[in-house]
Amino acid sequence: MKVRLVHISTSPLFLNFLRGLLLDLRERGFEPSVICSPGELLDRFVQETGVAGFGVEMPRRITPLHDVIALYRLVILLRRIRPHIVHAHTPKGGLLGTTAAWMCRAPVRIYHIRGLPHLTASGAKRLLLRWSEKAACRLAHQVLCVGESMRHIAVEERLCPSDKIKVLAHGSGQGVDAERRFHPGRFTEAERERLRAGLQIPPDATVIGFVGRIVRDKGMQELAHAWQHLREDHPHLHLLLVGEYEEQDPVPAWVEQTFAGDPRVHITGWVSDAAPYYAIMHLLVLPSYREGFPNTPLEAAAMELPVVATRIPGNVDAVEDEVTGLLVPPRDAEALEQAIRRYLDCPELRQQHGKAGRERVLRLFRQEVVWEALYNEYMDLLRQRGILLAEEHAR
Repeated sequence: MKVRLVHISTSPLFLNFLRGLLLDLRERGFEPSVICSPGELLDRFVQETGVAGFGVEMPRRITPLHDVIALYRLVILLRRIRPHIVHAHTPKGGLLGTTAAWMCRAPVRIYHIRGLPHLTASGAKRLLLRWSEKAACRLAHQVLCVGESMRHIAVEERLCPSDKIKVLAHGSGQGVDAERRFHPGRFTEAERERLRAGLQIPPDATVIGFVGRIVRDKGMQELAHAWQHLREDHPHLHLLLVGEYEEQDPVPAWVEQTFAGDPRVHITGWVSDAAPYYAIMHLLVLPSYREGFPNTPLEAAAMELPVVATRIPGNVDAVEDEVTGLLVPPRDAEALEQAIRRYLDCPELRQQHGKAGRERVLRLFRQEVVWEALYNEYMDLLRQRGILLAEEHAR
């Protein structure tokens, strides 16, 4: 039986997380397709993978009129595809996707909680975001969560009943390709030096790295404060920001000016493969206020880098404090600075935590483990809903 599977998300950036999974499922006999906002990334994904892709404009911000139009288009698409499974992600994609799947009577409806934006929102926006999470959970047959800390919050805040929400394997959004892509031996010293030279980073520099969207929620204010002090005491220290600014959650002007006016701060813009940049870092920082289960700490750990991150849901699943990295309170620039100093002052600790991080990734977070767990979940849900038995009987 060819299982028709549709993944729905708002942003085409999410396709990077799905690539390996969907190719694996196709080899197992699934017929996967994706729906997200249109654009070059979606077109390229379809061309490179051969997976069917459909563009439906779904802005991440709250836009009632556009959302109604998006829902209508999703219903039309799902009626044409007639999927056995609809798997929806992100708050907006989750609400629209599960609603459309419910309207089309999709046999299996899954909502995947990858983060809870309402945790850092306030007022009416917080109430609306929280309502959308509850609605998506209610419309789904099964709710999946990327990590135990997220699941705990979802149950505690009564977004979803405890018997309806689960974490697959040991969690994470997609696992990590630690054998090939994120392997410290993948890059030669000559390749590392060429990349450093291209970024104008001296060969003898120590590099603090950040990978992700350069926005307020990622703790850029605290990082800028810490950097202003660290750079004075460490003349060979450089800061590498792998990502780009976004308008939806902009950093304060002084933060952007601090980074832009410093020749020892290097901003790459958006990149499709962060692995080469991890290869020239000495440690990764993730001072964010909100996460689901961030993949960058796992990627960095696979490259034998220690991680300094905030002690928040999501990060506590990805970083083992004092073993693979250091956890600090959120919005605390001084604590962030002191944790970074510990690694700068003790290369042996950096190496110890980096090696422990790679061992943990190989033990718990290999991509194949995540893919296998999701495949088994799909098959179990199809059996529970009577789809496999019905299809087999029809043959």
